[in-house]
Amino acid sequence: MDKQIVISIDAMGGDFAPRSVLEGVAIAAKKHKDLFFFLFGNEEVLTPIIKEVGLPETRYKIHHTTHVIKGTDKPSHAIRTGRESSMWQAIMAVRNGYAKAVVSAGNTGALMAMSKICLGMIPGIDRPAIAAILPSETGPITCLDLGANTECDAQNLVEFAIMGDVLHKVLFGDEHPKVGLLNIGSEETKGREEIRDAATQLKEYGEHLNFVGFVEGNDIAAGKAQVYVSDGFSGNIALKTLEGTAKFFAHTLKKGMKRSPFGILGFLIAAPALKKLKKKLDPRQYNGAMLVGLNGISVKSHGGADAFSFACAIDSAARMAKNDLCEKIKTEMTAFMNLSGLNDTAAP
Repeated sequence: MDKQIVISIDAMGGDFAPRSVLEGVAIAAKKHKDLFFFLFGNEEVLTPIIKEVGLPETRYKIHHTTHVIKGTDKPSHAIRTGRESSMWQAIMAVRNGYAKAVVSAGNTGALMAMSKICLGMIPGIDRPAIAAILPSETGPITCLDLGANTECDAQNLVEFAIMGDVLHKVLFGDEHPKVGLLNIGSEETKGREEIRDAATQLKEYGEHLNFVGFVEGNDIAAGKAQVYVSDGFSGNIALKTLEGTAKFFAHTLKKGMKRSPFGILGFLIAAPALKKLKKKLDPRQYNGAMLVGLNGISVKSHGGADAFSFACAIDSAARMAKNDLCEKIKTEMTAFMNLSGLNDTAAP
């Protein structure tokens, strides 16, 4: 058997925790024979559910705590009062080297704040970014930042581009993903000054990064690039727009097909193709927002995730852990700083 990778789980975080979380862990355990799980939560509550879902005793260890961060808790309150919570303790397992990654479906703001405090930042990275995987015509794409930083300068965008490039390579094995900066046009004169400055720096990075320049909102679903970089304000709006458009399309299609016998007949004829489309666009398989830039792996599952969704978030955490995401980001950031003359050790 391969060397075990330990994943830390906030078993009490999420709308349907702990059952959906533990069911997801059981699914992931069957898929990944080399994973071991530290489960943080109320042992009396977790134990009977673990038996129901069939998670083998050799694949987990429970770390008992009764304190749970609520979805309504403000990050500042969670930090002040949550040192004994399942979320904080699960993150600290990564900080202390007992686990390679943490996954939680709990309070997003609290997880971000706690992760930054407990894990710290990778040298050379100013701010963490929220990254997520989305479907496109050409395959899965990586998008960041999706809400952690509403305002960014050129250096932040450059850091996001480097982190996104490494993350996509780690997750999908693509050695030369195309990286694009989200902008209001593809022309070099378009956009805010910080976006144009970031583009200039990324071009100078040369062969280290497959930078394709500016990309627009309509390029995302088309898959013009594999990594899309923006500030958190623009990225979050783009993400919500894509999600809303997908829901509108599905609702309109379903409504139209039910209006007449011909619509029902058309649905039956198109059913195989629609089934494939539904599988490709199933948001559950893209669950798991990654907090990149931290000196440790922290993955945020959707709060309303079902078992399959949570297992997909564990999949992403496991791939990042097995492929040493943080070390690879450190290497790339060092190379960029040396090339840019930002690293004192690079001085002649």
